[in-house]
Amino acid sequence: MDISSQYSSIGGNRNPAAADWDEGGLQLLAFGADNCIALWDPEDNSHRGVREILKGHTKAVNAVKFFTTDSPDVSILLSGAADNSIRVWRGRKHEQPMFECIKTFAEHTGPITRIATLPGTNLFATGASDGTVKFWKLIHDSDFSTIDVELSQTITLSPKYFPLNLALASLDESSAILAVAGTRSTIQIFVSQNAQFELSATLTGHEGWIRALAFTRETSHSGSDLLLASASQDKYIRLWRVHRGDELPAASSALNDPALGGLGKSLSNKAHWISSVAARYSVTFEALLLGHEDWIYQASWRHRDNKLQLLTTSEDNSLAIWESDSASGVWVGVTRLGEISAQKGSTSATGSAGGFWIGLWSPGGNSVVSLGRTGSWRKWTYSATEDMWAQQVAITGHVREAKGVCWSRDGSYLITTGSDQTTRLYSQWKRQGSPASWHEFSRPQIHGYDLNCINAVNDSQFISGADEKLLRVFDEPKGVAEMLHKLCGIQASTSADLPDAANIPVLGLSNKAIQAVGDDERVEQNNEEEREAVDPASVIRKSTLEFNHPPFEDHLARHLLWPETEKLYGHGYEISAVAVSRDGSLVATACRASSIDHAVIRLYDTKEWLEVKPPLKAHSLTVTSLQFSPDDEYLLSVGRDRQWVIWERSTESSMYVLKFANPKGHTRMILSAAWTPLEQPTFMTAGRDKAVKLWQIADGDVHLKATVTAGAAVTAVACNGTLANGNIIFAFGTENGDIGIGGVSVEALDKVDVTMVKTELSPAKTVNQIVWRPGRTEEQQQIAVVSDDTSLRIFDIGTSAS
Repeated sequence: MDISSQYSSIGGNRNPAAADWDEGGLQLLAFGADNCIALWDPEDNSHRGVREILKGHTKAVNAVKFFTTDSPDVSILLSGAADNSIRVWRGRKHEQPMFECIKTFAEHTGPITRIATLPGTNLFATGASDGTVKFWKLIHDSDFSTIDVELSQTITLSPKYFPLNLALASLDESSAILAVAGTRSTIQIFVSQNAQFELSATLTGHEGWIRALAFTRETSHSGSDLLLASASQDKYIRLWRVHRGDELPAASSALNDPALGGLGKSLSNKAHWISSVAARYSVTFEALLLGHEDWIYQASWRHRDNKLQLLTTSEDNSLAIWESDSASGVWVGVTRLGEISAQKGSTSATGSAGGFWIGLWSPGGNSVVSLGRTGSWRKWTYSATEDMWAQQVAITGHVREAKGVCWSRDGSYLITTGSDQTTRLYSQWKRQGSPASWHEFSRPQIHGYDLNCINAVNDSQFISGADEKLLRVFDEPKGVAEMLHKLCGIQASTSADLPDAANIPVLGLSNKAIQAVGDDERVEQNNEEEREAVDPASVIRKSTLEFNHPPFEDHLARHLLWPETEKLYGHGYEISAVAVSRDGSLVATACRASSIDHAVIRLYDTKEWLEVKPPLKAHSLTVTSLQFSPDDEYLLSVGRDRQWVIWERSTESSMYVLKFANPKGHTRMILSAAWTPLEQPTFMTAGRDKAVKLWQIADGDVHLKATVTAGAAVTAVACNGTLANGNIIFAFGTENGDIGIGGVSVEALDKVDVTMVKTELSPAKTVNQIVWRPGRTEEQQQIAVVSDDTSLRIFDIGTSAS
């Protein structure tokens, strides 16, 4: 079988050091995503999204940094993680996979916090929460075909603190300068003397932990003064000047700036003297930048249009660009991007994005990207003709384990759900003249509990189960249906009386339906006192729901919820599984359980949403998976008690009754099950005993037809709904992320042929669910896979006649 990756979606880690954009080399952006590293090209107009996901680290990736190679065909990436290790990756153009891990080393005894490189040299530095900074030399040949790493110095920080950031720069022809700061309010300056760094100065002034440091030359001339920007949790950015010679530089006018008012006392202009082998230098306070309202996470310099500009990102949901006023020399914020504080809501659902953690310049300097709390990237590009920064389409993804996935009944879109308490809808953006690209188009549910499972009731309704013991049913609003029709060509089958949109009331968990109003209409008060303000989240303007491109993160997080129509009660613990009958008339649900009374399966009809009693009793522990047979004649349930149960629909009523049970179906707990499309009822079970088993109902009994062994516990199994060339096609996923695609001839059910997905394409952690896309051609199938590594992956599967 021919298996290739069609699309990957994964959210970024919330760490200011966990992303970097390669200025040379392949010009890709790398970011930490759980324990993986994702590679993305933000400048790609075809919007292919994440190009590659690199696996290797065993814990969260905290720091990534590109090493300058001066070659357009090679990129060298350094990554550090909470597993105390540092990895060196080499990327080459036109090779698949593009990046490979060349070297791994673990000299630190704590999680890596930051990596800094010194452009133009082979030196790089790493900081870790063991309170040390280490210097390394990258030893390589001209085309980077051989690479080695050598430790040259270790600095133990005193007094001990975690180095949250490092900045390296060349001081002069013989020396380099290093700034280190972190979980203290001071900055330590080290200067290299004879290839060894020594502590030379300590800069004071900040009143909180220091989150960002960045060096730059004041002008493009190599002999100009060095500027150091430091940004802190005290909401201020300080600029420091490193000036060569025994004379102090001209006093900065910033100290006398009346705008700083009472802060003048803490702005000392004390000069710190440092020296290299060649010269003496003064380090003086240069300017204080005010404007952010919350912690500042990142600062990075760029020379743009002959001006020096500083980009900062903050917890206040904004990204600011600063430059020095040519007349007065005062630093001012020239651009502010992001969200206005007034739009913040009380929960993430009504608007608070939770700040921007990362901000990066593009290699050309005309785009900036930032990453926020929701794991989604935002991108702005400067248009010289309009003299403004315009937001562009970027990428999104889950930031915690992705637990459930389902396709709509017609296969036109898919919905995922996970432990980051969101449900996300993905589909293909179809444009004239460009290939279709996958994007997140709606975030139907933003919840207060971790979400575990999901299923489609029909093409415009789904049901989800969470840790809150109840299930919720959602209907597609008109705004989303119209957008999917316009951008994805999905025919809206919804009726006219649907609401336009939905919102979450403050302090609520249920999405309420709301109507859109015209841009010039007044918002009516419902006979309430004039003093009562209208909740801005309960009103949406029609223009807000008109899109000619996939929605930006701001819209996804606020305006594209689905209204909730039903809640299903009855279970006593967290919901573990949900299945919808093939005709859409029944929903079967189960919850976590350790007794026969709680391990019941409850059925609800989808017309009135009433429970069909009594519940089905057979299991003694959590039911892990439920599925109706293709003709709804049977319901299959499997559980942690190692048994599978077949329930048969009784002829008199729509009730299901116990037909077959096998208390020893597997030797360990059964984690997943699926029906095959055969007319003779045949099903598959998958368990912790590393086996997938194929069973068939015949002659009044159930017979084991085949057993497929896997390399690890099998956590997910799924069958394609149609036969391909007379074969049953199925997919399974394991606890360590492996995915296998199997084929079984209908004539010989005991002969199973399995193709494993390439390791570099498969997830890095447990596969939670696999679903086949309905309505595909026999030769070209697709599966969607969600995993504990937070990713959603879509694979193309070509089956040739054999």
